[in-house]
Amino acid sequence: MEQETIVYYYPMPEDTARSDHRHAARRHWFADVVLPSRMAVKQEAFCVLGCGIPPYYYRRRPWKAQTLSAAMETVLGVAEGMTDTYVHPAVQALLTKEYCDRWLPRTGTIQMLGKHLLAEYAKEKLMHNGMVTVLLGHPADTDRQMEMTWELLKPYLSRVNRMQIYYEEIAGVDIQEELQEYLETYYYEYGLVPQFCKRREKCGGVILDYCERFQYPKIIPEGCVYIDLTSAGAKEQICKRKGLSIPYVSPLKYLDTVVKNSYDRKVI
Repeated sequence: MEQETIVYYYPMPEDTARSDHRHAARRHWFADVVLPSRMAVKQEAFCVLGCGIPPYYYRRRPWKAQTLSAAMETVLGVAEGMTDTYVHPAVQALLTKEYCDRWLPRTGTIQMLGKHLLAEYAKEKLMHNGMVTVLLGHPADTDRQMEMTWELLKPYLSRVNRMQIYYEEIAGVDIQEELQEYLETYYYEYGLVPQFCKRREKCGGVILDYCERFQYPKIIPEGCVYIDLTSAGAKEQICKRKGLSIPYVSPLKYLDTVVKNSYDRKVI
């Protein structure tokens, strides 16, 4: 299988921009826009190319969405192998919806990073206590979320003995009937019977969160790892404010970490 290259576009910090003399992407009026990029990490299935977005387009002129998107396209065009992108929210804020939608990562890329995060941060806890919590997000996307959950957990399902699924209730919709095919697969292949829960019930173990916003069930912190597949960073802050000292990981946080570590010359 060809290795995938994830191009991660992130805001270049002011101090880094000054030290690299890249406060603006364009130094002279006649020059082309050039975005700096560098290899951040190589894994077996993928590598990460970090692309820093300087604070300004030219001198102190702010970025225009079309100019920035075109510059990002140039970096993506020269990346090797199969490519996909992740964009930091601060960079997304510089793009209008017309251009922002172009840079959304594929479902397969999110799943690939999710597998890496599970293996890196949650494997031992899954093997030890066998508990999984799934926080389903938008109902229109339930099938994709359930399919991804199956793919993420498949290497560990022989050790999973408890699965809780939290979902958004919709009048006239029987969630168990809607998901009957998935439920039968879990039961017949692994003897696992997922439980459907309301938000006020306690949960714990390895949490897979597909919600756009933090929908807070009562979390049991012992042995818990919070994997936020939507990369909504505000959830980490909410966990801290509620006094939950639990590991929080997400695809975006992982990418941010490996890019920062590459600048510090650390080996990931």
